[in-house]
Order: sequence, then structure tokens, then C-alpha cells
Amino acid sequence: MKKIEFFRHNIDQADRDRVAKVLQSIFLTTGSFVQEFEEKFSHYLGLRSTVGMTSCTAGLHLSLIALGIGPGDEVITTPMSFCATANAVLHASARPVLVDVEEETGNLNAELLESRLSKRTRAIIPVHLYGQMCDMKKIRSLAKKNNLKIIEDAAHAIEAVREGIGVGHLADTACFSFYATKNITSGEGGAVSTNNSRTASFLRMLRLHGIDKGAAERYTKGYRHWDMPVLGWKYNMDNIQAALLLGQLERIESLWKKRDRLWRFYEEELRSLKGISVLRTLPKTKHARHLFTLLVPPAKRDSILRNLQKKGIGVAVNYRPIHLLKFYRKTFGYKNGDYPVAEEIGKRTISLPLYPSLKESELKYVVKVFKESL
Repeated sequence: MKKIEFFRHNIDQADRDRVAKVLQSIFLTTGSFVQEFEEKFSHYLGLRSTVGMTSCTAGLHLSLIALGIGPGDEVITTPMSFCATANAVLHASARPVLVDVEEETGNLNAELLESRLSKRTRAIIPVHLYGQMCDMKKIRSLAKKNNLKIIEDAAHAIEAVREGIGVGHLADTACFSFYATKNITSGEGGAVSTNNSRTASFLRMLRLHGIDKGAAERYTKGYRHWDMPVLGWKYNMDNIQAALLLGQLERIESLWKKRDRLWRFYEEELRSLKGISVLRTLPKTKHARHLFTLLVPPAKRDSILRNLQKKGIGVAVNYRPIHLLKFYRKTFGYKNGDYPVAEEIGKRTISLPLYPSLKESELKYVVKVFKESL
């Protein structure tokens, strides 16, 4: 029996050598490697600034704080995401307000946003689910009309483009994840990118307790006194994480092309199966190809998952809707039927292995076992 993991990272020997260089140096925390990564990541995105974080969740949290969102405020987002998206709103002492998703993509339905606005609405967090961007033009238009902030949850979507618009270009901030299964990874890690230099400067303070000088500034050029103008958190990326990311960032487009080929093979083999749906890739869109998720008959979903695992294939469910998680049911009184499209996806979704090192023989084996399981 083959053993095919759900994910394998793309770290190579050059990446390991770069980390070794950091470990042989005296400076392991936030320093020159982080600065280099931030500059190169900003250049890749076409944005002015990037601030390295410990996670995308940290980036979402601090973006809300930096944009002045807090107690009494409401933030619109989606139920079809990892729980961290809504959790970050609660960490900022605001209230998440959920809006259902599009059937074709699973993304936040921009047509429904206006109906959920209230006097307390201060921001929107669109989530670019599985690697495809939401309709940022419509979201931006609504936000501008109602003086709302936009924080993009782009944990899946570093490489994404829609109608010529890249991630973060129509938002106040965009937040990224470098978690163990992401397209580029440092095990844990994240970033916030923005075109607003003042927001970036404030985020740099907030990620390091609220103090105005990092360790590199305080010690590498002679000791400099520091102060703490605001209350912050401990969310700063370190040089080890940045060293892992730099080489992967250089290879990001070639890695994407490999995932795109694998995705198209899955689509070709599975789309025509009875009872199966593959979420649509929209025209004029570059999908980041982070997760290959398809929808199966709900009565068969869990048995298919078990059979794939029994045959050595790693699988995942992305996602159970946020509003049906125990904490959100108990805290906000959510129930089945509140967001029917998200619930339908949640009952039917299966994510299959998708990563550049997946071999053709492994890909064919996954397809074969999936068809048998179905």
C-alpha cells in the first residue's frame, strides 16, 4: 500500500543552509533576515510594506487593532473559513457578523454584504478561500461607500490575482500564513502587507509589546534607549523563520505551476463523476491552488474519508462552518440553517493531497482510490 501524506513541504538544501547560517550567527530573533524577507515579499505582492508575524491570526488581530477596531464594533466575515478568522475579531473585543458564501466558489458572497451592515459595522474580512480571491471590486465599492476598513485573510492566496488585481491592492491590510501546510512555509509564521506606511509602522510596534525599537535597533549599532508608546503583543517573526521563507519565495512561481498542473489533472479526472462537484475557478483569475477541495454526497463523505485514509492517503475537511462550532453555537446562539450554502459545503467537502512533489504515480493512485471509495 502506498503512503501519500496530505502535505509535504518544499524546503530544500539551500533553505536549510540559510537557516544554518542564521544559527551560526549571534542574532536569532527579528533582524536582517526578517527585513530582507519583508522587502522581497512586498516586492512580490506589489505593495509598499510587509510586517513579519508569528501567524496569520496574529496579523488579523493586530490589523484590527491598528485600524482602530475594538469593543462595540462589528466586523463582517464568512462562516466558511478556519476558526482563526472569526477568533481574531473576538481577540480585538469586537463582534464577528457572518455572511453566507457563493455556491460556485465558497467565497464570501459580496451581494449579501449590504444587508448585514449596521451602525456598528466597522470592517470587512474577506477570506480568499482555497486560493481564489473574493470579488474585491464589489467589496471595495461597498466599503468606500460606508467608510469601512478591509482586512483580507489571504492565508491561502499569496499568488492569487483576480481581474488584474492582486491580494491587498484594494484593502487596508492583507494577512498571510506560513503555517506548515501553506504554499511557502516556516512551520509557523505569518505577515501583514499594506500600502499604508503609517499602518506598517504601527504594526511593527504592536507586534513587539508596543515598544518603539526592536532588538536589532537597540543592540547592533550601539545601545539605544527604547520606550513603549502603546500596549502591544509578542507576535514578531524571527530570523530563523525568515531564512526558511526567503528561498521558497524565490521559487514561488515555479512551485505554483507544478500545483496548477496537479490541480488540472484532478479536475479532468473527477469533475464528470456523478454526485461530485469541483468548486469553480473563475475567468480572469489566477487561483493560488492552495487546496484542492471537491464536494461529494454528504451521506458518503465520512466513509470516503475513512477509506482514503485506510488506503494510506492523507485527507482533510476544509472546513466545518465556524457558526456550527461548539463555542460559536453557545456564545452567539447559531444553529443549523443560519448559513445554508456554507453548511452544504461543510457537509460535503473533502481536500485531497496537493503539493509540488506529488508524483504522477501518487496522483493516479489518489484518483483511483477516490473513485473506488465513491
